[in-house]
Amino acid sequence: MATKSTDRTLDVREIDGPPFDDIMAALEDLETGQRLRLIAPFEPKPLYEVLDDRGFTHESEKRDGGVWHVRIDRT
Repeated sequence: MATKSTDRTLDVREIDGPPFDDIMAALEDLETGQRLRLIAPFEPKPLYEVLDDRGFTHESEKRDGGVWHVRIDRT
């Protein structure tokens, strides 16, 4: 039996302007156990403290082409 993925993806490279509000809106929609995969053209270091303060965990990885993938979990 296949399981349904609870991952959501937000590619901020497609957003015109600062992505912070879009990221926060996507995080508000997450339920416990769900995760958000954030794709960014830079490492979003300022976001990490906000995530920690709001009870999220995160794991970052720089991939080919300098693109960052950040997995954010609601705990």
